Amino acid sequence: MTFATIDADRPLRGVVAGAGFIGGHWAPELLAHPGTELVGWVDVAEERARAAARELGLDDLPVSSSLTAVLDGEEPDFLVNCTVPQAHHEVTVTALRRGVSVLSEKPMAVTLEQARSMVRAADDARRLFAVNQNRRFMPGLVAFRRTVAELGPLGLMTSEFFMPYRGPAFLDTLEHPLVQDMAIHLFDAARAVSGADPVSVYCESFQAPWTWYPGACSAAAIFEMTGGLRYTFTGSWSAPGRPTSWTGNWRAAGARGTACWDGDGDPTADAAKGHVVRPHKQEPDPYPGRNRYTGLAEGLEEFVTGLRTGRPPQGECHDNIRSVAMVTAALESVRTGARVPIVV
Repeated sequence: MTFATIDADRPLRGVVAGAGFIGGHWAPELLAHPGTELVGWVDVAEERARAAARELGLDDLPVSSSLTAVLDGEEPDFLVNCTVPQAHHEVTVTALRRGVSVLSEKPMAVTLEQARSMVRAADDARRLFAVNQNRRFMPGLVAFRRTVAELGPLGLMTSEFFMPYRGPAFLDTLEHPLVQDMAIHLFDAARAVSGADPVSVYCESFQAPWTWYPGACSAAAIFEMTGGLRYTFTGSWSAPGRPTSWTGNWRAAGARGTACWDGDGDPTADAAKGHVVRPHKQEPDPYPGRNRYTGLAEGLEEFVTGLRTGRPPQGECHDNIRSVAMVTAALESVRTGARVPIVV
């Protein structure tokens, strides 16, 4: 993939779309990064964006409920898409068609067809479009990925996610809230850790008898991955005790041994006879002392570096669409009761 880079000797001009929870975390990152400046904020409720800007002392920041007005008026280099998932396609494509690169929150889109059209729009515009999967930058996950790399060819990887979560009201509108909203974090992490891509999936999504969700908030899936790896996912958002971490519990088995990670601490490893496997430790926070949402500063740095050098960041759209496809294929398997091939 190729995209236009920016050589101008000035900070990159950024606009945030969406002034909800995550938008309120992204705006300070644009202010803190030495290579970016925040030049506008958009929200369907203009007063919400205005109030969010005031909280940061940005009384004069251009705000609007009109995305096109801010894009045309401020001429940004990039947009950070923090809108609700249902709006991701429209907001992203609108920006790309105006020559504005996009860094988006997950998921890229709610359907694979939408995701494909967004990738085409990025290609047509020759602009960088990436999705920030913030967990890829978590020190524990990075350490686990490095440990797993010492295992040699992988045969099996498992993740378990159990959380008694009572989330925002929109989750009650979803038929399969765990798979539709949360699972992409773990599916994308499985790709990041293993270096493998999905081939097919069989998935079941169901309601536990005690659940408080109207939809099916528990699921089990088995993915065939490239290289013959099998990745299994089991989880519930109505866990009746002993919750995992928000990153899940992980285990990977390869030719040289097994590695485990509880989602919080350092990973552990046991080597097979005749082999040595070195468990890696988490590296220190590169931004100590800052009150921040994990993975945003790191994702912004990779994105800015990409715009300057042409080096694709993690989550670049041609790659991230494979994580989207894992979700959409899992949902298709739930619907059909069959194993579904994953075709991007």
